[in-house]
Order: sequence, then structure tokens, then C-alpha cells
Amino acid sequence: MTGRWRSYVALGDSFTEGVGDPDPATGAERGWADRFAAAMARRDPGFTYANLAVRGLLLDPILRTQVPEAVRLRPDLVSLCAAGNDLLRPGADPAALAERLEGAVATLRATGADVLVFTGFDTRESPLLNLIGRRLAAMNDHIREIAHRQGAHLVDLWVMPPLSDMRARTDDRLHLNPGGHARVAARVSEVLGLPPEVDWHAPWPAAAPTTWGHRRVEDVRWAREYLWPWVQRRAQGRSTGDERTAKRPELSPVP
Repeated sequence: MTGRWRSYVALGDSFTEGVGDPDPATGAERGWADRFAAAMARRDPGFTYANLAVRGLLLDPILRTQVPEAVRLRPDLVSLCAAGNDLLRPGADPAALAERLEGAVATLRATGADVLVFTGFDTRESPLLNLIGRRLAAMNDHIREIAHRQGAHLVDLWVMPPLSDMRARTDDRLHLNPGGHARVAARVSEVLGLPPEVDWHAPWPAAAPTTWGHRRVEDVRWAREYLWPWVQRRAQGRSTGDERTAKRPELSPVP
């Protein structure tokens, strides 16, 4: 059995939508939340799950569209991971973001739901994310305080060394790959006092040695295929989530 949780709603952006973890059978994005929900359903076939996350969303659209839906659905458990895209914007204010995030956590807790919140993971190996390292560290401190004040469950991704390794990432060096998502799902289970299905502490297999020249070629390819398109979208006010909708908008059993 899943303990006191028989329904779960996941809120957020690409991290929670599951970008980087395609289902081998369908090609659809899977991700840590789907993996966690599937593990819960294996313990309790009556378990239900909704995932409202949409890639590319900033904090305020998540709070405006997804939080009210979670309140409507009234699950036992809600996860909320947001503001990562905001921190990539120049001039982002972690304290102001945290204040709005805490309001949403308080709203969700007032329904009687247990709430999961997440810090960001260690960015030092990611050239794009490391540009916001100081803002992310400040936001992480705020999130830890929010969890304490609101009685939320904290999933501290910063203290998961395997996630700081580039072998946890996709080719875009930003999103987690299937192995990274599997480890987050295991960590979520552990935080909730449930047995994880994989060992998230386990080191990655040894990487094949590469030359300096090969790494520079890969850096140029990354900049061309991922960094430059990202810069263009930001300049044009576009998002990878434009016109996308939630993949699981209602609570339903997990296959």
C-alpha cells in the first residue's frame, strides 16, 4: 500500500513534465513524476495521478493555472517545483519568487494535502545553469525555509551528487536523462518514507576517456544546437511550452 497517499498531482515545468525521459514504447515524455506514480500504483492499484506540468513555464503561470486545478482535484499529495525558468532571466529576484511560491504552498497545504517542494540541483557542471549559480543557491535556501515553515516535504536535489554529473543529463546539458529522472523518483520515495526502487546514491558507470579537442567540438555543437536556439526564443518572447497543454489533466489510474 502507499500509506496515506492514494492520489497525487504534479505541478511545474519541464523537470516535472519529464523532458529528457522518453517512454521507449510510445516516445512520450515520462520523467520522475510518472516513474514515482507508477511505483505507487504497483503498491496500490487504486492509486490515481495527474500531471499538470508544462515545459518552459515561469512561476506565475504555474501558480495561476496549475495551483487552482490542484485545489479543485483535492489529491492527498501534491508536488510543486517551479521558478527555475525565472532564475534564468536577468534580474530575477529569488526573495520575491520565494514569497509567491510560499503562498502557493500554503494554499495547497490548506486543502489538507501533503506537499513536496524541490531545491535545484548542483549546477557546477552545466555551463548554462552555472551562470545563475548564486541566484539558485539563494533560491534553494528560501525553499528549505518554506518547507520548514509550511510543513512541506523537502526534496533537496542539491545534495544528490549523481545529479551534478553530466552523465545525468541529456545532450542539451540542462534536462535530466532517464537515469537522472529515475534517481529523482527514488529520492522522492525515500523522502516520503517509502522504499525506493533504485539506489540513487550509486555512482555512474565509468565514462569513456575523451580528448580536449573532442570536448571543444562537442561544446561548439551544443552551442549551435541548444544554446543559440534558447537565446533566440528568449529574445522573441517564445517558450518551448507555447501551445502545449498538460499531459495528464485529471486524476486517473496509472497503467
